[in-house]
Amino acid sequence: MKAKTKSKIEVTFIYLFFLVMFIIIAYPLLWTIMMSLNPGSNMLVTKLIPDNPTLEHYKWLFTDPNSDYLTWYKNSLGVAVANALGSIVLTSLIAYAFSRYKFVGKKYGLYMFLLLQMFPALMGMVALYILLTTIGLTDSLVGLTLIYLGGQIPFNAWLVKGYFDTIPKELDEAAMIDGAGHLRIFWTIMLPLAKPILAVVALFNFMAPFMDFLLPRIVLTSPEKYTLALGLYNFINDQFSTNFTIFAAGAILIAVPIALVFLLLQRYLIGGLTAGATKG
Repeated sequence: MKAKTKSKIEVTFIYLFFLVMFIIIAYPLLWTIMMSLNPGSNMLVTKLIPDNPTLEHYKWLFTDPNSDYLTWYKNSLGVAVANALGSIVLTSLIAYAFSRYKFVGKKYGLYMFLLLQMFPALMGMVALYILLTTIGLTDSLVGLTLIYLGGQIPFNAWLVKGYFDTIPKELDEAAMIDGAGHLRIFWTIMLPLAKPILAVVALFNFMAPFMDFLLPRIVLTSPEKYTLALGLYNFINDQFSTNFTIFAAGAILIAVPIALVFLLLQRYLIGGLTAGATKG
């Protein structure tokens, strides 16, 4: 009887914790949505639900000739798609090599991946800018994408390598007996079985260009090449310093492509998030 009572108390506290977390997360989001529907341009609204909600701010973003929002959206989508697809290719190849091959420096290479994750990205910003200047890719979406692709390798390669380690090597050996080479094994066996972890990698790297502000701020200088995070910041900082309702509308729309990708990949995500760390 005491065990049942204790169990009910624990479950109650768990639900209370989730409720508090939901309120903390949902309230700012709800306020931003309502602010985007509020007439005028003032951030200091007095009501959570406006008296006369309007979609004029959303319409303005896509129809007004002074708005570069659609250009920023296209830039962010292009970088996000290239980053997601490129990261899958690079990460899976590197992880496969560390999981299945034996070579000199393999152990220290994995340690290097862990070491690189300990340092914040801010430490390398000056070096990255100098590198892009040297190869002529400053103020370029291609240069920005290359930095994203390179920066994701240590963490994602370690994550995917752990997942590859959970795939039995007997499958590789059986395929080799049938005459398959490493590339065919990688393409026909490893990749199909690794869909969950690759979905996690794709989602994380698709989200990064939409969320990141610091790196585009350093690399990009032309307004027509801005990503959404950088564009929205300059949107209120330079041209419309008090028009926070339009800023809120633009921020809300960032969630649309991320939500769509999440819905497309959701059946793989839970397995990928848990299995990648089960074996190193």
